[in-house]
Amino acid sequence: MTEIKNFADEEEQQQQQQSQIMVPVDDMDVAHASPDTVDELAMELATIKQPAKRIAIIGSRNLAITHQQMIETLTTALVQQGNTIITSGGSCGTNAAAIRGAMKSNPDKLKVILPQTIGQQPSDVQDQLIGVPNIVEHADRAMMTLADASRVCNREIIDDCNQLICFLSHTSKTLHTAVEYAEEGHKVVTVFYLD
Repeated sequence: MTEIKNFADEEEQQQQQQSQIMVPVDDMDVAHASPDTVDELAMELATIKQPAKRIAIIGSRNLAITHQQMIETLTTALVQQGNTIITSGGSCGTNAAAIRGAMKSNPDKLKVILPQTIGQQPSDVQDQLIGVPNIVEHADRAMMTLADASRVCNREIIDDCNQLICFLSHTSKTLHTAVEYAEEGHKVVTVFYLD
């Protein structure tokens, strides 16, 4: 009886050895998590777990109506969950959709940071901002080009958030720069490419 049991044990050990795959690691690059990486991951996890976040939504102005509707719906849902949305002004595209979505749900959970002043915005943007309770203007940037003021504005928006959601194309240099800035600042970043 003992011989039968030993034979069964040997057979089981052979099957276990056959089911294990041995991979040599001598030639492989082994990534070691540095303490900084661990801290960054812990911070990102803590941000994700927060019940109410400050979420920046920025992106392209040139969007199909279906993309705008998706952004508007996403923003409405994020605000209903208790999050605050931070964006910039815009008559069309990502920012406009984010403003519409937040205004539908709870205008008090919307912060719009303008690259310059309300008076420097096109009339359709000014119309869209009617009723937005929390608008930040920058008269100090009045003499800057809109492109330069927008770059500074994107950084200000990112500095004010825990998480960035960005809708862009692969050729959008300004938005890629904003995403890199957010990643350097250890923000949780979600990027949607539209092309």
